Amino acid sequence: MKKVLKIVGLVILVLILTGAVAILVIRQMRQPPARQVFINGSVLTMDQHNSVAEAIAVENDQITAIGSTAEIKKLITNDTVVNDLEGRTLIPGFVDAHSHFPGSGLGALGEDLNSPPIGSIVKISQIIVKLKARAEKTKKGEWVYGFGYDDTLISEKRHLTRFDLDKVSTEHPVFISHISGHLGAANTMALKTVGIVAGTPNPEGGIIRRDKNGDPDGVLEEKAKDKASALAMKITIGKYLNMLSKANQDYAEAGVTTAQNGLSSEMIIKGLSFSSKYGLIPLRLVIWPNYKVGDKIINGEFKVDQHNSKMLKIGAVKLIADGSIQGYTGYLSKPYFVPFKGDKEYRGYPVIGRGKLVSQVKKFHNAGQQLAIHGNGDACIDNILYAYAEAQKEYPRQDTRHILVHAQMTRNDQLDLIQKLGVVPSFYSAHTYYWGDRHRDIFMGPERAMRMSPAKSALDRGIRFTIHLDTPVVPMNPLLLIWSAVNRISSSGKVIGKAERISKIQALRATTIDSAWQMFLETTVGSIEPGKYADLVILSEDPLTSSTPIRDIKVLETFVGGRSIYKMGD
Repeated sequence: MKKVLKIVGLVILVLILTGAVAILVIRQMRQPPARQVFINGSVLTMDQHNSVAEAIAVENDQITAIGSTAEIKKLITNDTVVNDLEGRTLIPGFVDAHSHFPGSGLGALGEDLNSPPIGSIVKISQIIVKLKARAEKTKKGEWVYGFGYDDTLISEKRHLTRFDLDKVSTEHPVFISHISGHLGAANTMALKTVGIVAGTPNPEGGIIRRDKNGDPDGVLEEKAKDKASALAMKITIGKYLNMLSKANQDYAEAGVTTAQNGLSSEMIIKGLSFSSKYGLIPLRLVIWPNYKVGDKIINGEFKVDQHNSKMLKIGAVKLIADGSIQGYTGYLSKPYFVPFKGDKEYRGYPVIGRGKLVSQVKKFHNAGQQLAIHGNGDACIDNILYAYAEAQKEYPRQDTRHILVHAQMTRNDQLDLIQKLGVVPSFYSAHTYYWGDRHRDIFMGPERAMRMSPAKSALDRGIRFTIHLDTPVVPMNPLLLIWSAVNRISSSGKVIGKAERISKIQALRATTIDSAWQMFLETTVGSIEPGKYADLVILSEDPLTSSTPIRDIKVLETFVGGRSIYKMGD
């Protein structure tokens, strides 16, 4: 993803010279109808009363009226477009609380190495075959990239080493990203290319895994992988546009009307901002700038207002305080259930130490900036909440809506502090489906696994929270996410923490109005109310009343600002 920034300038130049005028003309031609109505349906408004209506009226890009079909029919004129729902359900468009748009288009950059239930990889030999095929089509000396492999889902139950990847090629640097996004594996040529040799020290916030002789074995954790990852994910103009097109399709088909890029450099922000301005992204987009951009924002060097529009918002500054539990890099207060490399005391580690984290949080908090901090392990969450508390103590602020991203292993005492501080936990609730069995059996053990993403415990404390998918870690599918939060069933069919289940309406709110609120967008999107944008989704069935599992309900059509951006069958 980071390599997007290297071609953004070229993309902008090409678009200005060859397509900007045409794009603007096309965009004007695709404006929403001046007047349209949606009638004869079940309209789940997600307003403060969870009101249900039959019909709505829309003018240009805004909702103007809500009521019964008879009431809305009175507003129909000769030029009104009538959308007959025929009993189907209309909901607000899903608001993505956290992902990495346009990351779902990573297939434009490399080989998809996911295992079931996402992909088809079940053993290392399959990975080698796929990467070899790509290497044969790649110029010698250029990088070969793959993404999404999971050491716990392949038969060998281990990470690939440099020796495995040397079988792919010794004439190409090869790098593959772990499903978590927090680790990767490189071949010998890739290690040499980035300067990792036997004597190379671990970087701050990262680890170079080594064999019994002390030589790098090819597996790179956290900050240690960053250089190889950046070089491997090289993007051309064509690949960038293909990536963007695929992500647009993925999100629109899923009913997402507000997407998010959860960690952006300055050049990525500029590229996405330009793409949004000229109609290459039909979705609304919230961008979380990285630490460096955050510094420029509070110093006045980066002008947020130059990018903000009704289609795009620069939001919270994003920090990453630990890694991934399924990568053994999440920072825990108690050791992992199955010891890492036999070390019964191993608890992972922080990517940012407590003292440094406090300093960074205070800087942005005191400048009035919203923060979003990645934290999976409970020891890391201790550090994050301590930093938020220290910042509030030094410079009290109201309604900060500072975010705890993932909040995976949050304890009850931490939820109490979250409630006191007004922090917004964004739970990665689909973990129960994708990793629930392995958290129970490998990483956390039965007791802790049942408490992962503790949404019901948060709800009992009156904490307003969101749920998310972290795409491209898993596919963009809000209906599966909602189903996961409601049922907490793993991919093998086992219940992972029945006590932490939430209701259907609570899960729907956590992916619509509460997600909008998390990002200070609640006055414009997230619910169906007069004055808000007509960001709407037509579903095949009512998720509140249908006997069909929510994950199996279909998105039939998606509207952003009253304009249809996806329709099943078109």
